[in-house]
Amino acid sequence: MTTDKNTATSPIIHTKHNNVFCLHNQQLIEHFEPEMLSSQYWLAKQQVVGQAHGRGITYFIETAQQNQWVLRHYYRGGLIGKLINDSYFFSSLAATRAFAEFNLLTLMHDKGLPAPKPVACRVVKNGLTYQADLLSSRIENAQDLVGVLSKQSLSAEQWQNVGQVIASFHQQGIYHHDLNAHNILLDSQDKVWLIDFDRGEQRNVDIKWQQANLARLLRSFEKEHGKIANFHWQKSHWQQLMAGYNR
Repeated sequence: MTTDKNTATSPIIHTKHNNVFCLHNQQLIEHFEPEMLSSQYWLAKQQVVGQAHGRGITYFIETAQQNQWVLRHYYRGGLIGKLINDSYFFSSLAATRAFAEFNLLTLMHDKGLPAPKPVACRVVKNGLTYQADLLSSRIENAQDLVGVLSKQSLSAEQWQNVGQVIASFHQQGIYHHDLNAHNILLDSQDKVWLIDFDRGEQRNVDIKWQQANLARLLRSFEKEHGKIANFHWQKSHWQQLMAGYNR
C-alpha cells in the first residue's frame, strides 16, 4: 500500500492498494482501512444503526467513538442503470464520482458551507471501469424537507432561511446537480443543510445555471405536492424562499 498527503498541511490522505484508491480525512479517521467503505465492515461490527432505500441502500453508521456517518455506494440511474448498475467508465481518479464529490465536500467545508463533512471515499478500478463508495458525516437530528412538509408547514422565516442557504452556495459557485426537496435538510435547531453532491461541481458564478438549479427545485416541490396528501407547500412558500434567496 502506498500513502501520500495532498499537501504538506492537508489532513486528506491518499492511499493506493493494488486497484483500490482511497481518500480519507486523517482528522476524522486516525486508523484508516479501505474496508471501511464497505457495508459488510460496519454490519459485522454491528455499527449500522439505520438504512435508507433509494437507488441503492444508504447505511447510517455510529462508530465506537460515537461518530455519526453515512455510507453510500454509487449506482447509475435511468435506463442505463438497469443495464450497468454500478460501473462507470474510468478516465482519471479526479473525474470519478467518489473523488469528485469528496473533493467538492472538502472545498465546501473549507468555505464554511452547511454540507456534510467528507470522511473517506474509495474507487475500485477494474480495467476501463470502476465502482465507488463515499463515507460522509451524518447531519444529526435532521429531516429532509419532504419529511418535514409531510407533517407540518414552515414559517416564512424558515422558508427565507432555505433561500438564503441556497444563495450562499450559488454565490460560491457551487452547483448542485440534483437540487430537490429530498436533498435539503432542516435540523432541530432550524439550521438548513444541503446534501448529496454527486455530479456537483464548482463553476463560474452565472445566472443561467443558478436559475436552472432553482427551477429544478421548484419542480421538485410541485411534484411532491401532487404526490403526497396534505403536503404543506403552496406557491406562496416559493415566493418566501426566493425572498430569502434574493436578500
